[in-house]
Amino acid sequence: MLAGLAAGAVAPGVAAAQSRGGAMRPRITPAVCLYSRVLIKIGYIDLPMIVQGLGFDGVDLSVEHGGHILPEKVDYNLMPALEAFTGIGLDVPMLTTDLTTLQDKNSQEVLGLAAYIGVPFFRPGHRKFTGSMEIEVQLPLVQRDIAGLAQLGRATKMAMGIHNYLEGPEGAAVADINRVIRPLDAHWVGYDFDVACATLEGGAVGFDGPLAVALPRLKMVTVRDFKWDQPAGGPRQAKPCPLGDGVVDFAKFFSALAKARFAGPITLPVDHNPAGEVEAIKHDLAFVRKQLAAAYGG
Repeated sequence: MLAGLAAGAVAPGVAAAQSRGGAMRPRITPAVCLYSRVLIKIGYIDLPMIVQGLGFDGVDLSVEHGGHILPEKVDYNLMPALEAFTGIGLDVPMLTTDLTTLQDKNSQEVLGLAAYIGVPFFRPGHRKFTGSMEIEVQLPLVQRDIAGLAQLGRATKMAMGIHNYLEGPEGAAVADINRVIRPLDAHWVGYDFDVACATLEGGAVGFDGPLAVALPRLKMVTVRDFKWDQPAGGPRQAKPCPLGDGVVDFAKFFSALAKARFAGPITLPVDHNPAGEVEAIKHDLAFVRKQLAAAYGG
């Protein structure tokens, strides 16, 4: 299976050109998208008008357990949901899924239906990685599963962006993901780069190192921020916060994206548990728009 997915380079600036249909229009700047699960209380039929009214370019549609489209109901609900967004001119450049293997009984239905309307990217589910020797045992198995999903992605013309994340002592740092996907075709397997998690991963030097690794395979970007919080007598912890209120150097990050001519989707997860949900969404969107204007030139 791996032999059919020989490694190759793809420039991050051509990300938007991988769109094959009506779900994402060709772009030279990133489409700013709301992760649909932020507004899970609103049904997928009513959601497009809300997302459009807030000022987003499109949506990162949650097709996962607990999301807007349940995997076992994709046959009935996915196409109407996609058409509800594209029908009013919104992009659907990516799906967030919980697929981790080709053996998942819903994998072919999810990607096949999304490909029919031209969704170019999908994010698979999280896998646990560690920096210990255990990864040497995990590596062939994880690589097999990702290679299988990549084959399905290639067949349906959907590129996969793996989300780098840190969750306690375990997670999927860029360095760990790189070990897994290095032999695989960069056109179909890359990163959904989370700048906050990469900042945590990079330590004192920030996201520079992880971003340098991810850029040649960059498909999508997730934008969140965090502050350091140290409870009395306890270790300091990363606490999610509104964009711009934390430690992430966004000016530097967006400048790097512009220099690389990245034009793939940017997702706002707005996961800092705001008291005023709509105001928090508007704040994060306005912040990203300002950063994009400064970096990309209007």
